[in-house]
Amino acid sequence: MIEDFVSSGLIDMAARSHRVIAFDRPGFGHTTRPRAIVWTAEAQADLIAVGLRRLGVRQATMLGHSWGCAVAIALARRHPDLVSGLVLVSGYYYASVRADVVGASLPSLPVLGDILRFTVSPLMARATWPLATRRMFGPAPVAETFKSFPKEMVFRPSQIRAGAAEAALMLPGAATAAGYADLKVPVAIIAGEGDRIIDIEAQSARLHAELAQSTLQRVPGAGHMVHQTAPEIVLAAIEGLSAPAFPKPAANSETLPVAA
Repeated sequence: MIEDFVSSGLIDMAARSHRVIAFDRPGFGHTTRPRAIVWTAEAQADLIAVGLRRLGVRQATMLGHSWGCAVAIALARRHPDLVSGLVLVSGYYYASVRADVVGASLPSLPVLGDILRFTVSPLMARATWPLATRRMFGPAPVAETFKSFPKEMVFRPSQIRAGAAEAALMLPGAATAAGYADLKVPVAIIAGEGDRIIDIEAQSARLHAELAQSTLQRVPGAGHMVHQTAPEIVLAAIEGLSAPAFPKPAANSETLPVAA
């Protein structure tokens, strides 16, 4: 959700020297998520590409967090003319055993999922919100700025379905990625030490080993929500893509957060 990046302060920080465009991905924030489409990372990337072209953006540094990293990568693969570099924060890139995905996917099922979303799921989401946020942020404390995040939006049946659908797509999406050697743009990878959502050794460190044109920054104690706990580190990565070690982006380059 855009509000995640807004509450972190990162958008305001980046806007001092960049044009910043933030997207709510389908089903999150203020967007809809039509059921007629399977919203894979590729489908979402194509939609964002349409938005960028309509806005007249020629090249952009794409920032993705968590599930949004898959969308950012898909955009670089499918629309390379639009992407000058990638900043990938706390991403999931390689399929692994995730028992938590099964339960998280249930509200996306036809009929049963619809019943859950309008009855039990919102109540459970509210009840577990404090625990969930501590897990997302841990080992860091929940950021004070995150208190302005509109959590009630997360409890809406429509957004519960979107989150569940993406939980269901997470493993197949990573499994079909078939490696990332085809990525040609510079990539800045950021991982929070102690991440309780993602195994950063199996994900971020492995991606860095696969991509010769990448950097990897481990942020001590930052956890999964690095853009919230250490926004200055993320901003430095954005700026670093313009350093001499990397090809310079076009003069009108944008910074585009793709929400988690």
